[in-house]
Amino acid sequence: MKMPPFDYACPVTLPEAIALLSAHGGDAKVLAGGQSLVPILAFRLAAPKLLVDLRKLTDLQTIKITPDGIALGAMARWCDIESDARLRTAHPLLVAAVAHVAHYQIRNRGTVGGSIAHADPAAEMPGIAVTCDAAIAAVGTSGARVIPAADFFEGALMTALKPDEIIVEIRLPAWPQRRRFGFQEFARRRGDFAMAGAAVFYDEDETGKVRNAHVGVIGIGDRPRRLTEVEAILNGRAIDDATVAKAEAATYAVVDAQDDIHASAAYRRSLAGTMVERALRSASA
Repeated sequence: MKMPPFDYACPVTLPEAIALLSAHGGDAKVLAGGQSLVPILAFRLAAPKLLVDLRKLTDLQTIKITPDGIALGAMARWCDIESDARLRTAHPLLVAAVAHVAHYQIRNRGTVGGSIAHADPAAEMPGIAVTCDAAIAAVGTSGARVIPAADFFEGALMTALKPDEIIVEIRLPAWPQRRRFGFQEFARRRGDFAMAGAAVFYDEDETGKVRNAHVGVIGIGDRPRRLTEVEAILNGRAIDDATVAKAEAATYAVVDAQDDIHASAAYRRSLAGTMVERALRSASA
């Protein structure tokens, strides 16, 4: 289908972009990489009066690594993450997840902030943000604020962002060198959205027992979710066949899936359990 008519603006400063959003209320949309927004416009699922293109805001394209963690500029692209050798040790779970994002053409254009703002429940970056206790920094006419990822996603394609706010940065906590991690997802075709996926990381004490376990799932329900019940099973135990089996069973029991055209709820719950099981085995290997 053809896109609906709209005006276009390409500001060169963040205050200018915010002013454009504020002047148009809810009738303006931010264009970051466009890999989600453009198809939505083509199907006429949205009809904004104005598109505000952020491509000239170079300050939002940075990737910063400090002792406190990683700050991903909202306009950093997936290919920027893939090509940044520092991230392979600074946050290998992020790199592993980004490798599953769509196809390389999309990874050359899609942005971190665009994915977070779009809030597709099957997308990798929102899942990483929730699993890793990320913070989303946003700026609007009322000033700047930082929103915990756990509070940011309010439903499928719904977030806590106000109409005049723009995401400027996604902040991930520092990554210990010896931390173990795994990321697994299953899609009908390579590059499709995940029918289910799991991100896992944990630290180990001096006896090899798990501590600080984090388990998150995507593609299940209307938003990414941390599985605290599964984390409680892992903490204080060694990762062996019995522990992995308990974690898989707990995942099946606690995730809330719905029937849809692709799979039954029971299948998605089972698939989520399998993804957690595989991610744990990958982490422990």
